[in-house]
Amino acid sequence: MTRVVVVGDLMTDAVARAKFPLARASDTPAVVTMHGGGSGANIASWLAVEGSEVAFIGRRGADITGRNRDMELMGYGVDARLVMDPERPTGTCVVLVTHKGERTMLSDPGANAALSPEDLPRDLFGGGGHLHMSGYTLINEGSRDAGLAALDMARRSGMSISVDCASSAPLERTGAEPFLEWTDGAKLLFANTDQAKVLTGRDDPAAAAKVLTAWFPQVVIKLNAEGSLWFSNNRPEPVRAPAEVVDRIVDGTGAGDAFTAGFLPVWLDGKPAAEALAAGNALAAKCISNLGARPRL
Repeated sequence: MTRVVVVGDLMTDAVARAKFPLARASDTPAVVTMHGGGSGANIASWLAVEGSEVAFIGRRGADITGRNRDMELMGYGVDARLVMDPERPTGTCVVLVTHKGERTMLSDPGANAALSPEDLPRDLFGGGGHLHMSGYTLINEGSRDAGLAALDMARRSGMSISVDCASSAPLERTGAEPFLEWTDGAKLLFANTDQAKVLTGRDDPAAAAKVLTAWFPQVVIKLNAEGSLWFSNNRPEPVRAPAEVVDRIVDGTGAGDAFTAGFLPVWLDGKPAAEALAAGNALAAKCISNLGARPRL
């Protein structure tokens, strides 16, 4: 089994689900719940619960929420390598869910923005391992040096590397060219349709994936209700897998992270892309059937 090292963001998600259309500049009844979050931490949690050996590198505040997030990761079985920031709070994301299920996120990275190259444990970087880099770490200017250092250490030690695109809006603000330059050398890219369009300008996911294989040998595009596809730079056509049928969608937060955690172990084991896509789709379906972006403890 390949050990996976995840470098990324650790957050607390405050999820507010509106019962009615939002009454702008007034009150709207809602159900508000608190959950562990952060794309990188979510991926590490799902990987650990599904049986992978996984370490997570990140930064938290010296506050109660940071301690709770740290304990959660250990409860999932993650080797949590969290540096405690004495000044910045643990990151927080306010997730606004409309009565129709549309999500809008307001993010305060907090301590995540101070992740530095000195925070990277050298013992986790070695041949035979795999590094998964959260795009948020690269997009955030404060943590970018740490992300670039981790990628460089992984390359030098012979680790395989995968990268995700974080979120379309901050990716667009950052720009496609810098992101592609920073992630040079990664073997696998994860993106959804919006992120792939930001990077390539292509509306069609398969066309976008084909363009992206000029930078990444393999590309996975998450297609939401249509499943997912994989494209390699040595194949003429993509491999597709349909989404699993879900009786009731409880919460879509973190589904993409769960997909990544389902895909990676099968892919790292050298199994066919169709099997890896199916495993990713299955774990995404499991995630959206639960409340919150993490597995149930």
